[in-house]
Amino acid sequence: MHSQPPLAGTRVAVVTNAGGVGVLTADACAEAGLALPSLTPEVADDLRTVLPTGAAVGNPVDVTAAATEEQLARCVDRLIQYGGIDAVLVTLVPTAVAEATGDVLVRALTQAPGRRARPVAVVRLEQDVPVTLLPAADGTTLPSYAEPQAAARALAHAARRSAWLAHPLGTVPDLDGIATARAHEIADTYLTAHPEGGWLDPRTCAQLLGCYGIPQIPWAWAETEEDAVLAARRLRGPDGRVVMKAYWPGLLHKTEEHAVHLDLQGDAQVRAAFRDFDVRFGHLLKSVIVQPLAARGTELFAGVVQDEVFGPLVLFGLGGTATEVLADHAARLAPLTDHDVHDLITAPRYAPLLLGTRGSRPVDLPGLEQLLLRLSRMASDLPQLAEADFNPVLATPAAVTVLDARVRLLPRRAQNPYLRRLR
Repeated sequence: MHSQPPLAGTRVAVVTNAGGVGVLTADACAEAGLALPSLTPEVADDLRTVLPTGAAVGNPVDVTAAATEEQLARCVDRLIQYGGIDAVLVTLVPTAVAEATGDVLVRALTQAPGRRARPVAVVRLEQDVPVTLLPAADGTTLPSYAEPQAAARALAHAARRSAWLAHPLGTVPDLDGIATARAHEIADTYLTAHPEGGWLDPRTCAQLLGCYGIPQIPWAWAETEEDAVLAARRLRGPDGRVVMKAYWPGLLHKTEEHAVHLDLQGDAQVRAAFRDFDVRFGHLLKSVIVQPLAARGTELFAGVVQDEVFGPLVLFGLGGTATEVLADHAARLAPLTDHDVHDLITAPRYAPLLLGTRGSRPVDLPGLEQLLLRLSRMASDLPQLAEADFNPVLATPAAVTVLDARVRLLPRRAQNPYLRRLR
């Protein structure tokens, strides 16, 4: 559809020379998310004046096998001038009684004078190749498909692209408290010590997030049992409970490794949790991380992956242990604009729960926007940032806080920005 006018919407008129094929084409359009609106009585009456007796002038329009090249051309010309549709899809099939068929009918579409007001696509069921481009008299080309499903999918994709191009670009907000130079220093220091790259340890990861003002739950690094007890005493929340997580290089999925102890109360439970890790992971265990037990809230996921061509892609969605099972995520290219971050938050199916339902209060949406914008800025500043996972991110009406973060760096340089231009 590259040389056709852009689709203003998803409304399609189907024209065919065989009723059954028209029904199949209409079904393909419906499956692709396209609409087939009814034609107005005025348009229907106009079509009857140019079509053979017996033609059906609903939508699909069945011109019948008796239609001539001239009649088909007039029919399509009237439809593309009609403001109630956005595209015309013509499905042609050879018939034994046809007045005109094959190349003759196709010529009616390609030889139309003047540029068309709306896109036209063709389906030729006898076509050998899946898709081909037919040169038209006005200098454009008509896409010709071998099956209705392919044509419908192409029109639906073109409609989505038009809607995306019409979307406001927005602006990239200015953020305070950003320490880009310090972030580069942290990344360079790590990659000097680890030339092949890798996952940052929790302390380095926290330092990097701190350069971008990304809110993190308080935590402490403890390498001995006594250190863990002292950290728990210092970090206990109002209810006196803490969380302990094991750490060793290469540990990525703590829950799957049973490397997390929740709801620890008192020194005895903290000691027991540390000893459990030491017994099970003693050959690997480097330290433990102690955190206060977080309040109840909505668990979310925020992350970044670097694409070799398009650069950093920011992901957002449902978090916790369900993040990979349900895969309720959305993605946008960094740097995020104000429009992008709004779309990112509202795109997942889970989004209505963030906005407040059945009397519940919405989560801290400004805080959530800031988290995603700061993550986007970090990914844009650091081409070495190969991927980052914040999971879970706890969202409550009062605040948004990262409870666990992983960041992987690789020795990379910034990509050519022109490779990422999509508009």
